[in-house]
Amino acid sequence: MNKDINQKILKTWRLPEVYGFCRSFYNLTHVPRGVLPRSTMVATVDKKAAADKKAPAEKKVVKGKEDSKKLPAVPESVLKHRKRRDALRTRRIQVTIKRRSAAIKKKKEIFKRAEQYVKEYRIKERDEIRLVRQARNRGNYYVPGEAKLAFVIRIRGINQVSPKVRKVLKLFRLRQINNGVFIKLNKATVNMLRIAEPYITWGYPNLKSVRELIYKRGFAKVKGQRVAITSNKIIEEKLGKSNIICVEDLIHEIFTVGDKFKYASNFLWPFKLNNPTGGWRKKTIHYVDGGDFGNREDKINELLRRMV
Repeated sequence: MNKDINQKILKTWRLPEVYGFCRSFYNLTHVPRGVLPRSTMVATVDKKAAADKKAPAEKKVVKGKEDSKKLPAVPESVLKHRKRRDALRTRRIQVTIKRRSAAIKKKKEIFKRAEQYVKEYRIKERDEIRLVRQARNRGNYYVPGEAKLAFVIRIRGINQVSPKVRKVLKLFRLRQINNGVFIKLNKATVNMLRIAEPYITWGYPNLKSVRELIYKRGFAKVKGQRVAITSNKIIEEKLGKSNIICVEDLIHEIFTVGDKFKYASNFLWPFKLNNPTGGWRKKTIHYVDGGDFGNREDKINELLRRMV
């Protein structure tokens, strides 16, 4: 009997209606025996379909309302922390930009100063050559001006040293053998050099010697300690008030014996040099007599090449 009813339903109804009927038929809690009328089954199917269509939309609306109610508010402390963090970040960026711009400006200034010093040295050298030629053409001799700068090297120890000589060596900061310092030549320093002459050798360094000494053997005195000159920052921190901000400024101030020579010379730790290649000839005999101590004048540059 049931098979015949199902076959009649399949012949007379369309597939969606059958599908709806089956769903409504199996969802019913109390299904009477026999077959439901066609109108009842169609109405049931329509109600079920309408309920299925409306249910998801209603659920979505309810969910949205519930979600909006459940969203937690951002605490005020978190907002303040974000604000402080953003302000700190912008401040750091501004400081970094200022530092970079200042470093670029300083680099340009150092480069300009170096160019200016090179021009000054070349002009001075050309003037010397011109004066020598003029004197030669006139049948005369050119006598250069007295040297203002001297480089002093200690060559002997402390055995049998008189207190006066020891005091002079201490004032010159020559506490060890092969220590060297730059000295400004005047009446007082020349007399001191004569007192300590048997224990030192000295002369007039040229620009090349000054540059090699500072670049190769230069150390700074910072808070009583011997510190290598690794950057211009060390020089600027110590001698910035004297308008000496880089190594070229330091070389220029020492070679030209400027107004700030005292600060520049004291800034440099006494140079620690090696024994000259080939050794000393005779430390107890004057240089003029074939020995080592005393004034060498321009020949000090040759000795420095062997000791640096």
